[in-house]
Amino acid sequence: MPHFPFQRLQADLAELIAKSLPGARLPSEPDLAAELGVSRATLREAMRTFETQGLIRRRQGAGTFVVGQPPVIEGGLEVLESMLTLARRTNLNVGPGAAVVERLQADDEIAAALEVPVGTRLVRVARTMRADLRPVAYLVDTLPEEILHAEELTNKFSGSVLDYLLQRGDPLSVSRTDITASNATAEVAKMLEIQRGDVLLQFTAKLITASGKIVDYSHSYFLPGYFKFHIVRKVGGA
Repeated sequence: MPHFPFQRLQADLAELIAKSLPGARLPSEPDLAAELGVSRATLREAMRTFETQGLIRRRQGAGTFVVGQPPVIEGGLEVLESMLTLARRTNLNVGPGAAVVERLQADDEIAAALEVPVGTRLVRVARTMRADLRPVAYLVDTLPEEILHAEELTNKFSGSVLDYLLQRGDPLSVSRTDITASNATAEVAKMLEIQRGDVLLQFTAKLITASGKIVDYSHSYFLPGYFKFHIVRKVGGA
């Protein structure tokens, strides 16, 4: 039995969630805080852990509901694959929300990332990916308009820019990816239906062709409880 107060609180919440059926509504925040003998701020902090794991879901104005054990999308990082490809291999029902496609011009940051002049015409494709009837990832790809025209993304667009480029036959070679933990901004939190500041797994990547040209600068935000990534590494000297 945990002895530290916060660990005890998390243990009590874990027991309450485990005993509740999926879809059940938990007591209101004031009632639950009073029942557990903690402040609402402390309760909110403890509940955030279970929300990022996908075990509960807070709905503005409606309350907090038990989700149950979420499906997990698992894959290695040695080979770049789209989220849809990973989901199909594990027989999970994952699909994209509506894509928001916009035209813009490269500012200093994006121009440096894509190695193009400032002012270059770009296309940005943003969409959520849904699993278990809720958004679990938010994906944003930014590409030079010479690589992808907004008009190309018809109703047949699967939601994966990577898959689209591969199917089109683009000579893609490598992806350079930074993996970090980040706090959800207001925009990302809205798209993922979570609280601003919640912890997410973030991939920031550059997709590069065989000739060394950067064709896509992407930001992908994942709910930790729904994803499990791993990497196989060779032991040094072996």
